[in-house]
Amino acid sequence: MFDRPSHGELAILVHVGIGHLPSSEEQLEFNSLALSAGAEIAGELTASLRKVNPRFLIGIGKVEELRQLLHDTCAEIVLVDHRLSPAQQRNLEKTLDRRVIDRTGLILDIFAQRARTHEGKLQVELAQMEHLATRLVRGWTHLERQKGGIGLRGPGETQLETDRRLIGQRIRSLTERLGRVSRQRRTAGQKRRKDEVPTVSLVGYTNAGKSTLFNLLTKAGVFVADQLFATLDPTLRRVTLPDGTNVVLADTVGFIRDLPHELVAAFRSTLEETQHSRLLLHVIDCSDPAHEERVHDVVKVLEEIGADHLPRIQVYNKIDILDVHPRVDRAETGMATRIWLSSRTGLGIDALLGVIAEYLQVARLKCTVGLTAAEARLRARLYEMGAVVAERMREEGGWELDLDLDRRGFDDLNRREHLQILSKQAFSRPAANDDVRANMKAWD
Repeated sequence: MFDRPSHGELAILVHVGIGHLPSSEEQLEFNSLALSAGAEIAGELTASLRKVNPRFLIGIGKVEELRQLLHDTCAEIVLVDHRLSPAQQRNLEKTLDRRVIDRTGLILDIFAQRARTHEGKLQVELAQMEHLATRLVRGWTHLERQKGGIGLRGPGETQLETDRRLIGQRIRSLTERLGRVSRQRRTAGQKRRKDEVPTVSLVGYTNAGKSTLFNLLTKAGVFVADQLFATLDPTLRRVTLPDGTNVVLADTVGFIRDLPHELVAAFRSTLEETQHSRLLLHVIDCSDPAHEERVHDVVKVLEEIGADHLPRIQVYNKIDILDVHPRVDRAETGMATRIWLSSRTGLGIDALLGVIAEYLQVARLKCTVGLTAAEARLRARLYEMGAVVAERMREEGGWELDLDLDRRGFDDLNRREHLQILSKQAFSRPAANDDVRANMKAWD
C-alpha cells in the first residue's frame, strides 16, 4: 500500500471512453471531482478504447504514456474516470509505482470529507467498507502470509482472511446501526403523514443549485459552494405556502453520472424521504450545456432507489446566467410541468411556491374502500401510509376504510391491489384561482 500525505496531491487525470472519446463535459466534471477531493491537477491523459484491457483497462501504449507523464510531472497519484476492477487497480499501481484511484474511490473520498452528521458518517463508512472488501483479494502480498510465532504455527489464518472477517463484522455492525436510524426516520415520517404534512423533496444533479434554492425557501442556512457535493447530509425544514398550507421541504444529496452502487445502497435509508414524498422538484441547471444528459442521469438514480414513479416538476434554475425571464410551462391539462427561476436572485420563487400549493390542492383524493378479513396486511399497510381517516366493521366481516391520500399513490395502490372502491371524490382546499379549479377538473 502507499501512504497518503496530508497535503494536496499532484494528480494525473485519465479520461476513458469506451468506443468514443470522452466528451468535454465529462472531462470537466471529472476535473471538478478531483479538485473537490483536494487534488492538484498536474496533467491529463485521454484514452479512447475499442475494447477494455482486462489487465490495465487502458492499452499498453497508454500505460507507457502515463508512466512518462508521471515522471515528467512528478505527480503522486493517478485518478481514473472509470471503474477499475481490483486486479486492474493492483496492476496499474505495481507498474506505475503510484497510487491509483478509480471514479468510485474518488467519489467515496469526497463523501468521507463532506459527511457531517452521525448518519452520514455511518453511510459513508459502510460504502467504503463494501468497496474495500472487493479490493482485498490478493490486493497486497503481505496479506497472504501466515501468522507466525509460538502458538501460531500451523494452518492458522492468513492476514487476508483476518482482514476480510473484520471488515465483514464492521459491515454488519454498520448495517444494523443504520437500520435503527432508518426505523427512526420512518417513524417520524409516518407521524408527519398522519398529521397531513406533505413532504416535497428537492432532487437533481450535484451543483444544480438545490441547496441555494432550499436556503431561499426555508432560510435554513445550509452550506452552499460552487463545487460538487458541497452538501451531503439531508436537511428537512417546514415551509408555509401562500395558501397557508404547511409542507416539509427536504434537501437531498446531489446525484451524479455513474454514481457508485455502494453509495446508492448505503444512502437508501436517507433517500427513503424522497420515496415517500408527495412531489419531487427536479432542479436542473439550465446553463449547463449537458443539462439534458444530467436529467437522464437523475432519473436513472431515481429508478435505482424506487422513486421514479413519483410526480415530478422540473425546476430550471440559473436563468440569470442565460438572461431568461421567469415563467411556468404547463401541459394541456393545465398542470405545471416546468418552472424557470433563479435561486440566486429570487426571480420566479413566488411562482414556484404557488405551483406547489396548486399541485397539493388538486393531487389528493378521498375514497372509501372495502377490505375482506383476508386483506389484513393491506389494511396494516394503509395505516402505515397514514392514509386511513376512519374505519368501520362490515357485517359480513372485514372493514370499510375512509382514505385520504394523494392521487398518484392511490393509482399505484389500486393498480397493484385492485381495491374494492365503494365511493370516491376529489378533495382539495378552497381553490385560490380559476387556474386551480381548471386543473382540478383536468385531474378528475
